[in-house]
Amino acid sequence: MARRGENIYKRSDGRWEGRYIKSRDGLGKAVYRSVYAATYNEVKSKLQMQKIQTAADEVNAIKSAVPFSFWADSWLLSVKMKCKLSTYNKYKNLYNNYIYSEIHNFEITQINISIIQNIILMNSELSSKTRNDILCVIRQILDYAEINGCESNINLKSICVRQENREMRVLNLMEQNRLADFLLSESDLCKIGVYLCLYTGLRIGELCALKCENISFENGLLSVRKTMQRVQLEGEPTKTKVIFTEPKSRSSVRDIPLPKRLSEIIYKWYGAMKPNDYILTGKSNKFIEPRLLEYHFKNYVKSCELEDVNFHALRHTFATRCVEAGFDIKTLSEILGHVNVNITLNRYVHSSMEFKRTNMEKLCEIM
Repeated sequence: MARRGENIYKRSDGRWEGRYIKSRDGLGKAVYRSVYAATYNEVKSKLQMQKIQTAADEVNAIKSAVPFSFWADSWLLSVKMKCKLSTYNKYKNLYNNYIYSEIHNFEITQINISIIQNIILMNSELSSKTRNDILCVIRQILDYAEINGCESNINLKSICVRQENREMRVLNLMEQNRLADFLLSESDLCKIGVYLCLYTGLRIGELCALKCENISFENGLLSVRKTMQRVQLEGEPTKTKVIFTEPKSRSSVRDIPLPKRLSEIIYKWYGAMKPNDYILTGKSNKFIEPRLLEYHFKNYVKSCELEDVNFHALRHTFATRCVEAGFDIKTLSEILGHVNVNITLNRYVHSSMEFKRTNMEKLCEIM
């Protein structure tokens, strides 16, 4: 039996009808809709379900009206709580520099593929990696909004940024030997550190954070446990500070076996130092940060008359020499501290012309 206030009644044709407020017009007047059923209980159930759906639609409409900047700020806050400060700063700068001015006032439902494509095209002078990073940030913000009940209905998979097949700089054997000889002649702690990097594949931040306690001459092991980086301070875009954090990933926390010859060379410099001393300075209260080390390295490269060589080229050179020496990729991947072997193969394994020629000669011998 229908009750007063339920807005359910039996029609003259024998059916039951339930009315509910679907929406309101511009003057605030209720717009009604109806559901029908053969019995009172059935129409009451339908009416309750429809009211729940209407309430959900109203919530979604409110969420959809929230500007993109709200979801972006909320996402950045969630990222800040679960990732490294350097990663958070990267995302924040990408958003502030390339995304905010274009769509911060847009509602999620107003954003379409064409708008996203225009953002990518407007920044065509940037590298393909940076443009992909911009796209990644937009995607993560939209995903965050969707998880929180605001669907965008945009398929960003249809947007593709063509990757640049940029050839990474790798020192050939003659260049590597020239640099190695320079680093060992008239050496200082900084040069020996760079030499160590050339033959272990350490990242520049890992080298700067390395202390004597991380080198075990007895066991012939170098332990990577920290990395150093300069990061931007929150709310102060022109100010930065040096911080020590865990390495890039869990796989980057690793132990690297030291060859006997390399161990003998660095023992002469680090063997008498205290455990807490930084290997680049020989002091516990003074370190060399990556930016300064890069400056020193540029001078070393200039003295050796090498061209187009940055510090990261040492890591690529180390990986290439390892492949030429017959390392299996899994071993090399773990020494470099990669999450999986695909990163090692795709980014760090470069075949030199000398290695290609040697392998072609082997083929000729077999044939």
